[in-house]
Amino acid sequence: MTLHEQLRTRRSVVAAGAGIAAAAAVTACATSGKSEPPPAQGDRPADADRQANTLAETADIPVGGGVIVGDTVVTQPSAGTFVGLSAVCTHAGCKVAAVSGGTINCACHGSKFALDGSVVNGPATKPLAPRAVRVSGDSVVAG
Repeated sequence: MTLHEQLRTRRSVVAAGAGIAAAAAVTACATSGKSEPPPAQGDRPADADRQANTLAETADIPVGGGVIVGDTVVTQPSAGTFVGLSAVCTHAGCKVAAVSGGTINCACHGSKFALDGSVVNGPATKPLAPRAVRVSGDSVVAG
């Protein structure tokens, strides 16, 4: 057998081996992990969306008071009326510290806001920014 024929034979063996290895890899990938893919974003149940956006349970927000959840303040100025506000004080950008005594209180410089976000006591001169909230079942949700 000539050198040329030997090289051609080796190339065919290597090429055949590579083809078999590639076929085995494809088969292995195609048969592993036969689980169902997660539902598309539009296929999520409404209950899952509500839970993901839940800020608080309505029962946890007292009438005439409120709660701070992350960067949102949720108040209930009157029974069944829920208001969402930014938790960032408009005076110097501090996060408000508490909702007590019928006001939203910033500990940094003493600003106080009414449960609707309006300024009760400075140095802040602008109201807290509104945040969209709504009641869904027994929960207050963002949006």
